[in-house]
Amino acid sequence: MNFSRRIIDWYSRHKRDMPWRNTKNPYYIWLSEIILQQTQITQGQPYYDAFVDKYPTVFDLAYAQESEVLKLWQGLGYYSRARNLHASAKYIVNDLHGVFPTTYNDLLELKGVGDYTASAIASICYNEPTAVVDGNVYRVLSRYFGIDTPINSTKGIKEFKTLATSLIDHQNPSDHNQAIMEFGAIQCKPRNPHCHNCPLNESCVALQKNIIDQLPVKLKKTTVSTKHFNYIVMLSTDKKTVFQKRTNKGIWQNLYQFPLLETDQKLKISEFKKHPFIVNLFGETTFEFSLYNNKDIVHKLSHQHLHTKFWIVEIDQLPQKGIPIADLKGYPTSILISNFIDEFFDV
Repeated sequence: MNFSRRIIDWYSRHKRDMPWRNTKNPYYIWLSEIILQQTQITQGQPYYDAFVDKYPTVFDLAYAQESEVLKLWQGLGYYSRARNLHASAKYIVNDLHGVFPTTYNDLLELKGVGDYTASAIASICYNEPTAVVDGNVYRVLSRYFGIDTPINSTKGIKEFKTLATSLIDHQNPSDHNQAIMEFGAIQCKPRNPHCHNCPLNESCVALQKNIIDQLPVKLKKTTVSTKHFNYIVMLSTDKKTVFQKRTNKGIWQNLYQFPLLETDQKLKISEFKKHPFIVNLFGETTFEFSLYNNKDIVHKLSHQHLHTKFWIVEIDQLPQKGIPIADLKGYPTSILISNFIDEFFDV
């Protein structure tokens, strides 16, 4: 029995029951793949269920407001996925007349869809023999074939894609791709893989050489930077606050936040009122302020760590247009802001 047959046979007996495995609807498969990027199934499935419930068709998603989509996405992180999802839904409805792309190459035209997602949708929905390569696949192939080429190098990406393509079952690419991903997720796990009852253990190079824990190889990540965020939380006597849409590009683009002061170092209490940002924001207006958290709230992103303070400013009249505090929870925000709102405001 060859590699693919063994994997598919294992999958038929051990696959988990997931809602997106009970459909060939490309819209639902696409939703699941985008939501589950860099997200564990236990965290992602409630979001998948929520999206399917609120936007049962690509038309429903296309006609939604971006702010509504971002609000539903809140807490998943990597918000560009949600923005791209919404933009692609509008493209499918407006440019493709609601007809979902049916080939790997056409799927790549969707914003936010790369090789992996296009391969998954094309194989699962349309039986196109395009091999998927995700973290699980990298792990299985590197261990089974004993490959130490870094998986995040240009050479490695090409090498593993070529290998995965050579192994795919052309008669059943859907089950093959889902099987190898599932195999990596629950059998050939990153830590403590189940090698003793693995259907591939007799021919696994890494097991024979006792190098399971050394594969796959990954180049070291770039240095994680540190930023200091100071959010200005204004509280007016008429129970309003300033809440702004973040328009600059980045992971939190189009999400809402309190006015933000970024500093190179921690901002001391004695420095707060004197800072040019604060002087420019409030001018001659009299206000009282306090620090909500003396210890920084550290929010860790893949490329940077945000050391955050929330400065509470009590003021008679806001220096700019505000919104009722009672409406705060209706806006899409980062999980950092959302957690603060939950803790500080009784709304």
